[in-house]
Amino acid sequence: MLLFKTAIKNIFGAGRRTWLNVAVLSFTFVLMTAFNGLIDGWINDALTGSRTWETGAGQFWHPTYDRYDMFTLPDAHGKIPEDFAPYLADKSVTPVLVIQAAVYESGNMQNILLKGIEHTQQILSIPSNHLLPEDDLIPAVIGERMANTLHASQGDHLLIRWRDKNGAFDVREITIASIFSSSIATVDEGQIWLPLTKLQEMAGMQNEATYLVKSEKCTIAEDIKGWSYKDNDFLLQDLYTLMQSGRVESFIIFAILLTLALLAVFDTQMLSVFRRQKEIGTYVSLGMTPQQVTRMFTLEGTSYSLLGIVAGAIWGFPFLYWFRKTGIILPESYTEIGLGVHETMLPIYNPGTIMTSIVIILLLSVLISWIPSRKISKSNMVEALKGKIT
Repeated sequence: MLLFKTAIKNIFGAGRRTWLNVAVLSFTFVLMTAFNGLIDGWINDALTGSRTWETGAGQFWHPTYDRYDMFTLPDAHGKIPEDFAPYLADKSVTPVLVIQAAVYESGNMQNILLKGIEHTQQILSIPSNHLLPEDDLIPAVIGERMANTLHASQGDHLLIRWRDKNGAFDVREITIASIFSSSIATVDEGQIWLPLTKLQEMAGMQNEATYLVKSEKCTIAEDIKGWSYKDNDFLLQDLYTLMQSGRVESFIIFAILLTLALLAVFDTQMLSVFRRQKEIGTYVSLGMTPQQVTRMFTLEGTSYSLLGIVAGAIWGFPFLYWFRKTGIILPESYTEIGLGVHETMLPIYNPGTIMTSIVIILLLSVLISWIPSRKISKSNMVEALKGKIT
């Protein structure tokens, strides 16, 4: 306790030098909390968006389906196994049929994917309730990115051409029933959503699907009669990889800022050991051991970090709260990437991340403070009283 009281008295007695160190450390702590909050917020939005718009709680793929290989699509469809009948009945599984097609708009042609989905499904956030099929009308739902590409608005009519399962071309007119907004590009760009029964009829693929999307209510988590089960660890693997790279970038920035902040503490401790040589000798002559003096100087340097964290909590809490409410408004080009990035990126502060940052700052502060102080224990205290520590 005596060492602690003496250390606190010394750092407050240092005046301006102490508060400069505290200011740098508190700025680093608050800045990294805000930056990590942005990373955590983006990860949460991307994962939540992907699950609610595309992957659900997992998918069952037709044996020949590969979402990265368009050449598999002509054969990637088949009858849905009877094992899924109870889950189809209670809507805990919804089928999706995917075929290649082309859309014509103002004389221009664009290759697209036609995706059929039940208008009564509740698993994905696709506004499929607008896909109620009618005899002479084929309603369609598209995303904002696709609408901008086609220069289409709600109520517009578009011409689509596709091949049925026998390879014969056919052409029909569709009506844009709704345009949705999603941060997930893989349900938007180059895609048009149609009623499942209509698409099955158009392609001659009655009661067939390309893949099935399950909800949490569906208890099946294994391959069924050749239909391979894909969990979210597999379906979101690319997103997880991208997030890991984001974490690496966050660590590099954190390391740079923390190095600059701790460098100030290191310089302060080096200066203290050099300028306070007689004081060190006095402490030893009054009964302190050289090791105790070393611990006191180490405690002084660590106290800078403690004060920096406390100061950061005092002024950082209102700032981080305001930042949580306002976030960062991103340019339109960022949101069009479709990686779960909304127009406004809102941070989420993970207590685990914050505590990890605090522990790292404190441990490195102890190390940085001990390095210049360790020479005290090896010094001649008589020479210290004369101000000649070498």
